[in-house]
This record gives sequence, C-alpha cells and structure tokens, in this order.
Amino acid sequence: MSNTITTTDFNFPNQKSVYRGKVREVYNINDALLVMVATDRLSAFDVVLPKGIPYKGQILNQIATKFMELTEDIVPNWLIATPDPNVAVGHLCEPFKVEMVIRGYLSGHAAREYALGKREICGVNMPDYLKENDKFPEPIITPTTKADNGEHDADISREDILSKGIVSEEDYVVLEKFTRDLYQRGTEIAASRGLILVDTKYEFGKTKEGVIVLIDEIHTPDSSRYFYAEGYQERQNSGEEQKQLSKEFVRRWLIENGFQGLEGQQIPNMTDEYIETVSERYIELYENILGEKFVKADISNIDERIEKNVVEYLANI
Repeated sequence: MSNTITTTDFNFPNQKSVYRGKVREVYNINDALLVMVATDRLSAFDVVLPKGIPYKGQILNQIATKFMELTEDIVPNWLIATPDPNVAVGHLCEPFKVEMVIRGYLSGHAAREYALGKREICGVNMPDYLKENDKFPEPIITPTTKADNGEHDADISREDILSKGIVSEEDYVVLEKFTRDLYQRGTEIAASRGLILVDTKYEFGKTKEGVIVLIDEIHTPDSSRYFYAEGYQERQNSGEEQKQLSKEFVRRWLIENGFQGLEGQQIPNMTDEYIETVSERYIELYENILGEKFVKADISNIDERIEKNVVEYLANI
C-alpha cells in the first residue's frame, strides 16, 4: 500500500547517524537530540512483516506521547517535542541493554511457558493453580535481553543481569521501582477506560548527566496487552478467551497460518483486506486506550510531511 511509511531515508541538518529498529528509525542530531520516526512497520515474533499498516506509526507515537505526559510526574522521560504525528524528538540517551517486562496476569509468552509445565520465568516463581489469563497474586518483572535486529529477545533473570554486569545493582533497583510505579499508573488509567493493563514493557536509558529516564514507547498496543474489564471474570470462570486490545490478534493469525518466527517458516500472505482490518483494530485500540477519537493525519505524502515538519522544528530550536 502506498499510503504507509515503511522505511525512511532522511538527511536532517546536523544528522550524525541513523539507527533502524523493528518499527522505529532513530536519527542522531549533533550527538544531542534523537529524532524518532514511528513507521507503519508491523513486527511479531521479532520479525518485521512485509507490509505496512496505515496509521500505525501515528497511533503508536501519539499513544506513547500521551502516556509520557501522564507519567512524567513519577518517572522522568526522554521526550522534548512531537513536531509531526509520526515523530518524537528527545534527549540522546544511552539505552540499557534490557527491556523491563512486567506482568500482572498469566498471558502471552508467560502463559505459553506455563502450558509447557514451567513454573518459573526469568527466575521468578509462578503459582501452581493458575489458568491462562488469571491475575498473579502480585505483578512479576520478567526482563528480556535487548536483541539486535533479526535476533530474538531472550528471557533473563535479575541475578543474571547483575552477575553479567549488564546493569549495575544500583541502577537495576531504580529500573525495578520505575517499572512497578509505571505499571501501577498504567493500571489505574486503563481501569478508568474500562480496560485491564495485562502486561507491558518499558525501556530506559541514561542521559549524558547520568539521569535514568524512560525512553521509546509506553503503554502502546505494541508494547502492552489490554483486556476489556467488563465480563473479564465471567469469561475466566467459563473458560472463554478474553477480549483483547493488543497486537496478540496478529500473533494469533500468524500462528493459525503456520508462522511463529521459527527458522524455515514462511510469513503468510497479508491481503489488502487483512491489512485494512489490522489498521481498523489499531484505531480501535487508540480510541479505547486514550478515550478519545483518532484523527487521521494526511497520508498523501508522508515522507514529505515528516521531513518538512522536522526540518522546521530543528531550525527553530
């Protein structure tokens, strides 16, 4: 589809380098600022799927921006401005090489491990009596390594992170506290929208001044799993699947079509009709998570729009 942005090749003033992540491309401006462009790429099982999803980048960027604003009183973040619907500008940070995953419920990857008979994940014990999507007695932190492109993120325990020197103990204590505080705030906001924040992941970095800040995205459907609160308990009691707001529906579709990111597996064909339904689901996610109407940006020429807005912003700072 031509009305999506799946790769960028900008050359902004004072640009030093560009880093291409799974769905975001990050431009280093003068070793001081980062310009992060949220593309319409869709990744699942650590694989970038071949076609873009209209408005997905805008949706992720705007949700993340809103939640940065709603949590900046409890955790400092990297964000300075959003000069374009798909763009965030923030302070250059040195990212920690772990992603902080926190789970309030037995879902997704944890549930798949549990179904295999495992009762420990990332060095954290899981009770014996749980069904899929049951609430944990207390939220658990299950970190992953931050893999390079094409590699899979891997579960890692707190003990391994510290013993391998990936993060110092002093910093890790701060990351854990921030993770719990953010999840608590996210849970409260979700509840006010009739949602349950099931699990999510946070990424942190350090500024040049040595301050630990929240970076990347927060509480988006790509980094989080939401259930509808209404009927949650009834569905659990009757063994029904939960109504989800996350990209789990894409993962399920891929699994049903024989793809789980494993070697030798082919990515199934995504028809234009299917892509349209994914775009509609992302808009539904936005409107439910933020409790406001999604306003579609002009996507007749996304590259030109982004370049113009970013260059104007950089010229005025």
